[in-house]
Order: sequence, then C-alpha cells, then structure tokens
Amino acid sequence: MREANLQRLNSMSISRNAHGYIVLHYLFRDLRYAVDSFARGKVLDVGCGNKPYEQLFQNGIESYVGCDVIQSDQNRVDILCKATDIDAGSETFDTVFSTQVMEHVDNSDQMMSECNRVLTPGGHLILSVPLCWELHEEPYDFFRFTKHGLQVLCDRNNFEVVEILSNGGKWAAIFQMNLNMVYSTFKNKGLLVKCLKGLFINLRLTSVFNRLALKLDKRFYDPLLTLNYVLIARKKT
Repeated sequence: MREANLQRLNSMSISRNAHGYIVLHYLFRDLRYAVDSFARGKVLDVGCGNKPYEQLFQNGIESYVGCDVIQSDQNRVDILCKATDIDAGSETFDTVFSTQVMEHVDNSDQMMSECNRVLTPGGHLILSVPLCWELHEEPYDFFRFTKHGLQVLCDRNNFEVVEILSNGGKWAAIFQMNLNMVYSTFKNKGLLVKCLKGLFINLRLTSVFNRLALKLDKRFYDPLLTLNYVLIARKKT
C-alpha cells in the first residue's frame, strides 16, 4: 500500500550530525526566502503531510490549509485529495506551497494546472522538486526535474517564472550522495560496516563531512548539479 511507502518530515529541526543535513540545510534556506518574500493571504500546502513547514507561515498569512492524498500519521491533513484533482474552488488561495511532492505525481502538467486553477490572479506558487536524489517511496517516484523542465511546465500552465533557486551546487550534491551511500550500508553486518558506523556516527565524521561540504560548495559554487530546485512562479493575470 502507498501508506507504507510515505516518508513524513515532521519538523524543520535538523542536527548537523545527521546524514541528511546538507540537503535540508539548502532546502530550508531557500524555502524560508521564498515564503518570506512571496507568500501572502490564504495558503494551500499541497502534499502537506504533517505540516512541517507551517512554522514558516506566521507573518501576513490569513489562513494555512493542507491537502494530501492520505491522512498523515499525526492527523494534520485538512483536505484529502490528489494533487491532480484538488478539492477546492477556483481562485481560492493567494499562495500555493508544495515541497518534494511533484516527483511522486504521475502527471506533472495536471498538478501544475490544478495549482494554477486554485490560485487567485497574480498569486504565487512556491514549489520544490529534486534533481539529484536516489529512488524513494517506490514505486511512486516518477520524475526528476531540471530548471528548464520547470520553465516548460510553467509556460504550459499559465505561470510566469519569478525565480528558480538551486539548492546548493556540485560539492553539496556529491557530498550528500556519498553520505547517502555510506549510510545505506549500515543495514548490513560485518567488520567493515562496524568500522564505518564507528567513523561516521561515534567519531562524528558525518558532522565533518557536512561542514566541509558547505564550505567547499560556497568556495567553488557550481549549480550545474544541484540537489533540488525551489520554483517561485506567479499566476498570469
């Protein structure tokens, strides 16, 4: 069942010792900027899960509503519906927010069309999608997106691109994928696995990797490879 494959993010708190620190550091940074700069009025969070980003929507927001395909384990979903068939009236929301959802939707154009439909004229879509990430929530993992692909989706669905932000560059992406690879071995047994666990967890080599990745990525920034994109788009009037 799909419920067994859904991975829920519960908060925006992340330890520097966590193996997912790099990807979340850049994602949270760019989402904060996008929300602070463009979110307003009535907000719809598409694929809201447990609403880990609700804390971002504090200032200048009239209401915050979340929809998802199933109820979350913390019972936080307000509207049960698919992202391709949003159960809300046309021109109902001033901001649509959706993060790390569209890769799990089998019809990207239909999701974008629905986001456009429920937005008021001039309203903003804030959306994040992966470019460099391993398969997850299988078999409901369908796509990866480039910035050019996002531009095409916007052009086809009545959106004007405001900004497309790269969540880090090559150094961040390569370090993060290497950490994912190392941690994926921990489910196995043996002396080598014990040594890797000792290095990365007990001796906190993960924290060293995370700090080094951020410094190298800043020094030699190259966005041709990035972990995710954050799209900010405006509904055309």
